[in-house]
Order: sequence, then C-alpha cells, then structure tokens
Amino acid sequence: MIIRFFLTGVAVLLTAYLLPGVDVTDYWTALLVAAVLALANIFVKPLLILFTIPITILTLGLFLLVINALMILFADYLVDGFVVDGFWWALIFSLILSVFNSLFDDLLKEKKKKS
Repeated sequence: MIIRFFLTGVAVLLTAYLLPGVDVTDYWTALLVAAVLALANIFVKPLLILFTIPITILTLGLFLLVINALMILFADYLVDGFVVDGFWWALIFSLILSVFNSLFDDLLKEKKKKS
C-alpha cells in the first residue's frame, strides 16, 4: 500500500509533466496531491456519486468522468504548488493518471506473482 502511494506520486508528476495545463512544483507536492485525491475518493466522491445517480444513468456513466475532474479541481484548490488550468485539463489529467495507476498496479501484481 505504501509502495502504491509513492507510485501514485510518481504518476502525478509524470502526468503533470505531459500536460501543459497542469503544474506540480515537486515530488512532495505530488505526494500531497496523491493523499488529497485518496481522501477525496474515500469521503467526497461516494457522496457525489450518490447525489448524481440520475444524471449518471442518463449519460450511461460518462458523468463519472466529470466527478473525477471535480476531484482533481478539489485537489487543486486544497494543495499549494498544484495548479490545473481548468475543467478540461482536470478531465485529461484524471484520464492519464488513471492509465498510469493501472500500469503501476499491473507491474505490482506481476511482481507479486513472481515472489
């Protein structure tokens, strides 16, 4: 779990490096962003999903992408040194971050199988 947390920090840095509309000052800020996103995904995101069930059903689940972008903007608001230049950059950031986290999870599972 600790390794996954540090890898999420790396994923935040890599994603910010790839996107011109997102800026992270250093690795410690990326770790703080990872922590804020983890806490927001635990406490805030389920409430948003619950309150937006009708629109999520109408959009066939695509509204969940909007909720993910809102979580990124929430982290932008809370963390100094993490800047996102708007909703669309937050949406792209959340998609790329998900891809990096999936890749890192696959690597960790592969390493666990070999052990």
